Amino acid sequence: MTALRDTGSRYEMDEQGLTSWADYRRLGDRLFIDHVEAPTPLRGTGAAGRLMAALSAEARAKSLRITPICGYAAAWLKRSKDFGSLVG
Repeated sequence: MTALRDTGSRYEMDEQGLTSWADYRRLGDRLFIDHVEAPTPLRGTGAAGRLMAALSAEARAKSLRITPICGYAAAWLKRSKDFGSLVG
């Protein structure tokens, strides 16, 4: 697994030679997570969850609030004891 990359509109992480990603928009101190996806071979392995944890940690470090548009991101944040408080 590689470190989180920020392309300016997408967070990415590589695992097993494949890239999981989260498309986002930033407006002020708010990070809108539009779509989260893991490649088919990584689905069910927790790759998308590890990506969400990394991007949430990055958001916290930058004092950003997260607004999940993506259903997966919303569900993940709702379940997260560590990062659920970032939703707003």
